[in-house]
Amino acid sequence: MNGGGEGLAAPATSGAATAPLDWKFSQVFGERTAGEEVQEVDIISAIEFDRTGDHLATGDRGGRVVLFERTDAKENGAHRKDLERMDYSMSKHPEFRYKTEFQSHEPEFDYLKSLEIEEKINKIRWCQTANGALFLLSTNDKTIKFWKVQEKKVKKLSEINVDQSKSLGNGPVVDSTPEISKPYLANGVCKDKPISFPSNDSSIPSGGFPSLRMPVVTSPETSLLARCRRVYAHAHDYHINSISNNSDGETFISADDLRINLWNLEISSQSFNIVDVKPTNMEDLTEVITSAEFHPTHCNTLAYSSSKGSIRLIDLRQSALCDNHSKLFEEQEAPGSRSFFTEIIASISDIKFAKNGRHILSRDYMTLKLWDINMDSGPVASFQVHEYLRPKLCDLYENDSIFDKFECCLSGDGVRVATGSYSNLFRVFGCSEGSTEATTLEASKNPMRRQVQTPSRPARSLGNLPRVLRRGMCLLTCDFCICS
Repeated sequence: MNGGGEGLAAPATSGAATAPLDWKFSQVFGERTAGEEVQEVDIISAIEFDRTGDHLATGDRGGRVVLFERTDAKENGAHRKDLERMDYSMSKHPEFRYKTEFQSHEPEFDYLKSLEIEEKINKIRWCQTANGALFLLSTNDKTIKFWKVQEKKVKKLSEINVDQSKSLGNGPVVDSTPEISKPYLANGVCKDKPISFPSNDSSIPSGGFPSLRMPVVTSPETSLLARCRRVYAHAHDYHINSISNNSDGETFISADDLRINLWNLEISSQSFNIVDVKPTNMEDLTEVITSAEFHPTHCNTLAYSSSKGSIRLIDLRQSALCDNHSKLFEEQEAPGSRSFFTEIIASISDIKFAKNGRHILSRDYMTLKLWDINMDSGPVASFQVHEYLRPKLCDLYENDSIFDKFECCLSGDGVRVATGSYSNLFRVFGCSEGSTEATTLEASKNPMRRQVQTPSRPARSLGNLPRVLRRGMCLLTCDFCICS
């Protein structure tokens, strides 16, 4: 859903409503076998497509990053979205295969604060490719790392005169005759050997070699090598909840509960604090930063959301420390609708810019909201994700499920939005003018099995609501492309 594509057409000016998509099962990675126990370290905690949709990265609680690559694009000789523009008929759905994996983070211990830092990957972000190499950022609660993944050719020697079976490793050929039995001259030359033959007698045929063949270095095989190029550490007192690349390809931001820092990819020793909402007295703290993201095309603009349900747009050209926002987006509270849970469910857990930067998609506990950056009076569209849970807010509060966080995304063409829910379900909504698309899908081999719009009760008891994804990762595809 968040791969390549054009921009999001404004809902107020879009054309005719598009027909709902026909979703079909495509692939599953990491599906457990019958009776297999799910290990804590294998639970997926982060997932991200690159801009082209040809590569997929996942991070887990064990600190590992696993990369997958698309195979159908290579077989057709071009990117899928380019073939679609040429009305090229695709014979099959997108297919991904395992590419490589590496250990990104290890468990650490902060001795100054007596705090354990777990290795769980919180976020992954792809960077611009260069010279056939892949670059990405990964972070746990405290440390961000910049990785380079590149194919390396394995060099081997061939066409050698000497018998390699009688040599040790890459060193010279070894003679089995004890050295003490050979008489040596003062200059170290052995009388039993001609000076012209430095190797042992057993590896050289009688009469010598008819011709001397120089060793040839060949590279018949390649291997993928992941190398950590930079480590950005010791800049956050609180847990990192967001990282986002800038469109300039040189900088990125990292955000925790109270601060947003600006980094240069090539400089890991220092960062610039651009947003700081920490009050002088922590007792006066009323809201925290929940998510932050750069504008996709304007390198001077970024947005961040808060636990009060507001989104602030800031301009880096205004000042070095962006205490004042350029625009504020928040929905006005209806009179008489406030309750004990109002502020809790209004907290925004994730925001995403549309590809053209015109709209911002936000996700709070109950709804998806689409905002136009040129209109700060309210959202242009709002979608109810699991309204059937509203009567159960008290139970959700008691078992802490009301504090669960969900991510959201926009399709590449900008006419649909998607987000997750409970019981392995996710929702897809059409946001073009006149669209009534509201699809409920299950992340399984039969995605349409539980397509229920307004179930009367949760599919599972509230005490057993899953809070994280299982180890298995399921890819679903529609008629055109999973990342379109």
